[in-house]
Amino acid sequence: MQRVSSHPMGRLLGYVDIKVASRVYKLPIQAAPLEHSEDSTAKAGFFSQGADALGILVDSNAPDGEQRATIERASVDAERFISRKFLN
Repeated sequence: MQRVSSHPMGRLLGYVDIKVASRVYKLPIQAAPLEHSEDSTAKAGFFSQGADALGILVDSNAPDGEQRATIERASVDAERFISRKFLN
């Protein structure tokens, strides 16, 4: 079971399927305005919170090409994270 965690200012863009071994994980993709400061804890890319909350966060103010690149990079990170967590 996977819990969906959301950014308070975010909006759901869709889902990406991550296949690890014979299982498929649906990760939500959320867009939110991300402040680029030292105080900001939210960063664009793959995130995990707690035991089972996984997702991808993109900067809603970034151009489409940058958002796509973030999703692609985060998908690879998610696959690596899930593989290590569940296959080891």
